[in-house]
Amino acid sequence: MNAPFDAAAALARKALAHPAPDHQVAVIGLGYIGLPTAALLASYGWRVCGVDVSRKVVETVNAGGVHIEERDLDKLVHDAITAQTLVASTEVPTASFYMIAVPTPLGEGKMPDIAYVEAAARAIAPKILPGACVIVESTSPVGTTERVAEIIAELRPDIVVPKDGCDVDADIALAYCPERVLPGRIVKELVQNDRVIGGMTPACAERAAVIYGSFVKGDCLFTTARVAETVKLVENSFRDVNIAFANELSMIADVIGVDVWEVIRLANRHPRVNILQPGPGVGGHCIAVDPWFLVAGAPSAARLVRTAREVNDHKAVHTEGKIRALLEAAPGGKVALLGLAFKPDIDDFRESPALEIAEGLSHTHGDRVVVVEPFTDELPKAFAGTGATLVTLDVALREAEIVVVLVDHTAFKHLSPADLAGKLVFDTRGMLRR
Repeated sequence: MNAPFDAAAALARKALAHPAPDHQVAVIGLGYIGLPTAALLASYGWRVCGVDVSRKVVETVNAGGVHIEERDLDKLVHDAITAQTLVASTEVPTASFYMIAVPTPLGEGKMPDIAYVEAAARAIAPKILPGACVIVESTSPVGTTERVAEIIAELRPDIVVPKDGCDVDADIALAYCPERVLPGRIVKELVQNDRVIGGMTPACAERAAVIYGSFVKGDCLFTTARVAETVKLVENSFRDVNIAFANELSMIADVIGVDVWEVIRLANRHPRVNILQPGPGVGGHCIAVDPWFLVAGAPSAARLVRTAREVNDHKAVHTEGKIRALLEAAPGGKVALLGLAFKPDIDDFRESPALEIAEGLSHTHGDRVVVVEPFTDELPKAFAGTGATLVTLDVALREAEIVVVLVDHTAFKHLSPADLAGKLVFDTRGMLRR
């Protein structure tokens, strides 16, 4: 007898014993992960309701549009809305599956803030029917899934909520399944990549696997909720630590007077060396944030993870200092800052070191700062009143004496030595060498 499978089947039978819910799946949060997930599920035939607190987002989606830049997403959403398999709402419906994909920002002192996840749990609780499955996808500190269970249990004493590792006869399933996708490839990687499904109990993982098994072509790997939460943080911390080595190496190279790009190129010819490329810092909601969740869980033990985060945060300060030196070397000259996003060819500015650097410079040298960012029509509000302007690449090259590559967008990669002749050039990405 397969006990987890039997328990998962019992949960499914409980769902069938109740009136059909409004939707098969409710995705809570229509951001960079929630909207692609909702649209993808709808394209696989699920009846999906995407829930968001923003009426503007809901109206945009219901009109068949998107509010974020992501390859293939616009067609996916348009087709799902047209087929009536996807609808957006500000209200949480009854559903067989609930997927929580809301932000988990850093609070004061670099401490994780799970208030949005808690709010999602409170919004879901009144709507849950026996047999339902709640899945947390938001990147979260270890123990968040248990916190969701506590909230639901408090608000719904009539429902037996699963406890971590305890084979109780629960009325609902609860699991953690982190996203592990790359911006710009989200739609493709949601399907192709392996998924780690951490259940509060083995039966919970089995139940959650029903939804992922319907569209994931990679492997669905079962574990506990706490292990799955840790896996997500470890994945991004691994990346952060390795990037920190490259960024620290670039600062060492500045001091000792060698070309870091040449050092990395030659060092990587060693069969067991693979140094990553340095940049102006590390951005994005994942790599720049998640390691702090790991530090928060074990502050005295996570010494390397903390140091890597500090190195990568400092790299933006170091980079800004080098640009200020260039401005001093060209009195009155303008600086063209190429890119604000946290990585190439996306419109996501979250935790972007390029944005941080540009904002800092604009507040002291605003009338000398021109910004080129092909993925926005206007500068963020932080630039208001500084004198900094958003211009095209052609205008920037015509007006500026200093050119700084902060993001290696494809739109910048055609630049040639002739385009930059006579200018002071600072390439933080090594783009011009490539």
